[in-house]
Parts: sequence; structure tokens; C-alpha cells
Amino acid sequence: MAEREQHIRALRRLDRFSYWTDSNFRIPLTRFRFGLSPVIGLIPVIGDFVGLLLSLYVLFEARKVGASRRVQTRMLFNMLVEFFGGLLPVVGDAFDAIFKANTRNTELLRAWLHEQVDELPAKGFPWWTLVWLSALLALLLVMVAIVLRAIFF
Repeated sequence: MAEREQHIRALRRLDRFSYWTDSNFRIPLTRFRFGLSPVIGLIPVIGDFVGLLLSLYVLFEARKVGASRRVQTRMLFNMLVEFFGGLLPVVGDAFDAIFKANTRNTELLRAWLHEQVDELPAKGFPWWTLVWLSALLALLLVMVAIVLRAIFF
């Protein structure tokens, strides 16, 4: 029972952390939320490194509760996707606000913990959101490239 309590406390800490880093603020008159991570990411390059360092906390908690290597690898992948996506000129800051790696990683850990106690897993990964978001970002990158080409060439 003590282990279960440790897992519950870890998830509560991660839920709070994910809330502050990924969805603390709301754009008025919309349902869109973002947190401190994309705000910090506005500082060129350094902000993205700080965001990556903050995201390591979720991985630390996962290691503490004994999450599988597969779960930890997926978390690391999410962190790197957000980091490198955030480095993109212009759209990187928007990508940081949309991708929400800390929330994704918290949900990965939650699903893994539920599997360990034979409960139903949490919501699945939003694959369709990833597909349409990737297509939207690709379209934005093409548009930015066209505009930059028109300006500089």
C-alpha cells in the first residue's frame, strides 16, 4: 500500500508541475491554454534549454517510481521533440505551447502505473492531433519560407 501512495503522490506532483509548465494560462475568449514553458522558451536558445531542464523533472519522478525503460525512452523522445521543435524560427514558440511534453509524459507515467495495478489505462495518445498539427506546422513553415524568399531574393 505504501508503494501505491508513493505513486499517487508522484502523480499529484507531476499534475501540478504539468499544469504550471503547460497550461497555467488561458487566452481570453478561447479554450487554448499554455504554461510557463513556452513563455520561458521565448528567450532565444537559452529558454529552450531551460525548458528541457525543467522537463527532466518528470523523467526523474518516473525513474523514482520505477517506470519501465520503454516509458522513460518515450518521455525522453517527447522532451527532445519539444526541445527541437521549440528551436524552429517563428513557429517554435507556438509549437512549445501546443505540444505540452510535460503533460504528455505525465499521462505516459499515469498509463504505465495503471497497467501495473491492472486498471484501465488513461487516455491514449492523440495521434490525429499530432497528424493535423504536423501538417499545419509544415504549411506554416512553407509559408514562412515563401515570404522569406520573397523578401530576401
